[in-house]
Amino acid sequence: MSLFRRKSLDLLLSEASNSEKGLKRTLGAGNLIALGIGAIIGAGLFVRTAAAAGQAAGAGVTLSFIVAAVGCAFAGLCYAEFASMIPISGSAYAYSYVTMGELVAWIIGWALIMEYALGAATVSIAWSEYLNKLLGGQIPYEWCHSPFESFTDSAGVLHAGMINAPALVILLLLTLLLIKGTQESATVNAIIVFIKVAVVLIFIAIGWQYIKPENYVPYLIPENTPPVLDKAGKVIAEYSQWNKHGWGGVLGGAGIVFFAFIGFDAVSTAAQEAKNPKRDMPIGILGSLVICTILYILFGHVLTGVANWKDFVDPEKGREASVAYAITTGMPKFGWLATAVTVAILAGFSSVILVMLMGQSRIFYTMSNDGLIPKAFGQLHAKYKTPYKANIILFVFVGLFAAFVPGHVAGDLTSFGTLFAFVLVSIGVWILRVKAPNLERPFKAPLAPVVSVLGALICLAMIYGLDNETLKVAFGWMALGLVVYFLYSKKHSKLNK
Repeated sequence: MSLFRRKSLDLLLSEASNSEKGLKRTLGAGNLIALGIGAIIGAGLFVRTAAAAGQAAGAGVTLSFIVAAVGCAFAGLCYAEFASMIPISGSAYAYSYVTMGELVAWIIGWALIMEYALGAATVSIAWSEYLNKLLGGQIPYEWCHSPFESFTDSAGVLHAGMINAPALVILLLLTLLLIKGTQESATVNAIIVFIKVAVVLIFIAIGWQYIKPENYVPYLIPENTPPVLDKAGKVIAEYSQWNKHGWGGVLGGAGIVFFAFIGFDAVSTAAQEAKNPKRDMPIGILGSLVICTILYILFGHVLTGVANWKDFVDPEKGREASVAYAITTGMPKFGWLATAVTVAILAGFSSVILVMLMGQSRIFYTMSNDGLIPKAFGQLHAKYKTPYKANIILFVFVGLFAAFVPGHVAGDLTSFGTLFAFVLVSIGVWILRVKAPNLERPFKAPLAPVVSVLGALICLAMIYGLDNETLKVAFGWMALGLVVYFLYSKKHSKLNK
């Protein structure tokens, strides 16, 4: 059998429509938009904005958000077309199976593990760090860090981590919620989304009154800006490269803030649980992207107006906690808002983890139904109609990583998996337009094939921009995936029978 054997679109649609044996259709357009916002607005908004401003774009970080949003929009349009046409829970994996064949589908399914599973683990570790900050450092170092982390305190005492217990706890709670039901998970996510969006809007509304116009002059970082040194004389930021100043800096900043947009694609994993996927999926994907883009632009404008972008480079000022710094220095009457932002970040992390775990379990569910991974991943709970075994297995895998591995190890692997999925989805839409032009498309991406080509090229460029170590690990992971495919998946594939 060919490695590029394709799954029949009719077969895929018949599986999706079998509501008695499949997932329950409980989500409306509002739920899907909330899922998208829940996955997108996390620490990226509160951390990446200042990083992009201080390292490349200056006050022009708002322009960086616009550039990144355009790149995401191309991929979002392609996702929306596929999700309305193929309302199946496998997202990019399922779309690739129909358009480019089994091997490509397996590769993208394997890559998505980097986006969702490793993403959930990494965010849960960050959740643990912020919880400890909110509690004033009351959690002992040993119980909130991995065994590979240690530090020496001011008294000369060495502290070594044992297990990241808070990260494990939040993963367990969200896993149990996902097993209980998709509608319940969506309701909790909607509450979390309301909290963090409310805090963002409050910051924008109050901060707008404290904007200092001089912080926008110059709007872009000048070419001759001297490097920034720390107290030891080490360079911590320099602006000589083309993508560190001027309009080049805007593009460089776009590469940094792009990762704050990761998550809207997770909406497509819930297609099989949408009440009216042909109408609601495009609304969920594109609606969440538009809302978050507007919030990002306004947030970036206020943040760089209240505090000067140069302060976001200085470790002694706003580098580590940029929003709290901007509030305490530029909005002194609203110190309570700094605590509210920390709570919003925790809420943001929680909803990101929730949607990532849900997305990965749904992809496992679809891959299991295709025979590419063991049947246990596709078994639904008799009462709740959720892939509970996939959730449990995922908790064990993600939990081990979160509890015993430092967060920085994942690096940009999450971004690689996301960008790779974007590339294949963009190409897949074009392929299916050529091979099956008469298929019903409730939503059609405009300006084909321009949107597909630009979406693929922009995402490939961002992959090229990742550091070499990340690319080496990513390709090593993909090589392991090929071994698994040829030893197990190829023989057990339903198409092989």
